[in-house]
Amino acid sequence: MNKIGIFFGTETGTTRLIAKKIHKKLGDEIASKPVNVNRIGVDEMLQYDALILGTPSYGIGEIPGRSAGCLEPNWEEFFAQFERADFSGKRIALFGLGAQERYADRFASSLIRLYEVFTGFGAEIVGGWSTDGYTFDHSASIIDGRFVGLVIDARTQGMYTDARIDAWLEQVKPLLLEKVSVAES
Repeated sequence: MNKIGIFFGTETGTTRLIAKKIHKKLGDEIASKPVNVNRIGVDEMLQYDALILGTPSYGIGEIPGRSAGCLEPNWEEFFAQFERADFSGKRIALFGLGAQERYADRFASSLIRLYEVFTGFGAEIVGGWSTDGYTFDHSASIIDGRFVGLVIDARTQGMYTDARIDAWLEQVKPLLLEKVSVAES
């Protein structure tokens, strides 16, 4: 597919809203409309060589899904389809939501689960994000001092959301477009 695929899991709808903001900033020419992972199979995601994937944080750093208390199917149920998935050659940028004041001991920790699953199936993850500007005690989603993807706290830092998305897209867009232009040739 010669566009960037955008997929998300959501429980309250906030991750969907962030995915839609990202899509709007990228534009229809280079990004497909965001799709909830509870509406697709793995084959639909595998059509893309460049992906942006988003997740809410749920439970204690768990993969969001029914066993973590989600009412709707989410990433957990999507990953149940991964028996033979191969994401080798795919480049993925991740974003996750969290509430740093309410869940300071596990801020945005579900994001690491996406990182682990997709790297385990061969994907290259891009778009690490600075922890500067956030106040929390612990996050499992930090490797080498940086979040493994963009982290949004819509609850207490909603005023920074657009600027954070813009700065992150400046970083990841060229890296993702490299994969899109390779797929076109």
